[in-house]
Amino acid sequence: MFERFTERARRVVTGAQQEARELRHGYIGTEHLLLAILGVPEDPAAAVLVEAGLDHETARRAVRRLVGPGDDAAALAAIGVDLDAVREAVESAFGEGALDVRPEEEPKRRGWFRSGGSSVGRSPFTARAKKALELSLRESLRLKSGEIGVGHLLLGVLREGEGEGPAVRVLLDHGLDPGAVRRAVERTLG
Repeated sequence: MFERFTERARRVVTGAQQEARELRHGYIGTEHLLLAILGVPEDPAAAVLVEAGLDHETARRAVRRLVGPGDDAAALAAIGVDLDAVREAVESAFGEGALDVRPEEEPKRRGWFRSGGSSVGRSPFTARAKKALELSLRESLRLKSGEIGVGHLLLGVLREGEGEGPAVRVLLDHGLDPGAVRRAVERTLG
């Protein structure tokens, strides 16, 4: 399926991995896909959200409020360790990104949806995120597109979370109507 993704849509999927890593979440959920979509504001589908007042930073704060810090961060915070302060101190001494895993150090794994294993490298996709990616293919087919673009990814996220998905919760908490967002995104896809 991944071969049908546009280059920008592929960047969104890898961006979702990065968003999860930066938030110290041990998984990739629909909220991370939403953040990665907002990370490409030049895309017409992402622009629908930005024009409605939901930009990347606003959504990131909402995800932090909704989901909270990653498991490790919560455990360390409980004993008085502020990971952001630790990261800042290490990066000021050793340079930006000093704590990030370098690509050559990541374990070799196959497949985008691989789950389990250590927290280093790719994080596992949640069932909701996998479903949203699957639904993006269905949206692409429904709209008779030859590829899966960022708009299809956003439609997949919206469709998956129709009831209570975290990404849709971010939209609702921001005062956006998912149905109206869906219609606007469909218009951008022509």
